[in-house]
Amino acid sequence: MSYQEKKTIVSVLAAIILIAAYCIYAFSRVRLGTADFGDLKFWAITILIFIGIGIAVTIIIQIVFHILLSIAIAVRKKLENEKCDDRDIEKTIKLEMVEDEMDKLIELKSMRISFIIVGAGFVSALLSLIFYSSVAVLLNILFISFFVGSLFEGLAKLYYYRKGLKNG
Repeated sequence: MSYQEKKTIVSVLAAIILIAAYCIYAFSRVRLGTADFGDLKFWAITILIFIGIGIAVTIIIQIVFHILLSIAIAVRKKLENEKCDDRDIEKTIKLEMVEDEMDKLIELKSMRISFIIVGAGFVSALLSLIFYSSVAVLLNILFISFFVGSLFEGLAKLYYYRKGLKNG
């Protein structure tokens, strides 16, 4: 499994955990009656908190992932060749984490899928207002569409890395 696939799997798992945490927290508060569904201040605060949590968790998870990956590469290199020095290990780590044109093309194709999902979420959110839903519904549709777009971007990357790209 390549570095890009491993990195994508970590990102997808982080997105799943974050959206699950948001849904559990926000909707359980509404269900228990500690927050009103129509309270826009509650939704704004909750969404802003989870945006901050999402950024922090993503950064921390990526840092930990890169540290663990570097350690795993170093251990594997040492087991293969006990006489290798630190310079050889650093070179191997850099070679493992290189990004080429195919990676950039996969990034573009998967990002397009993400934008389509976010755009559909935006249109759905606006349609919810037309059909007399509350603004809280609009906020949740928008917020969840960003998470789902990110999730599908990662899944598309995994698909393209496994199946390859056709017609550039």
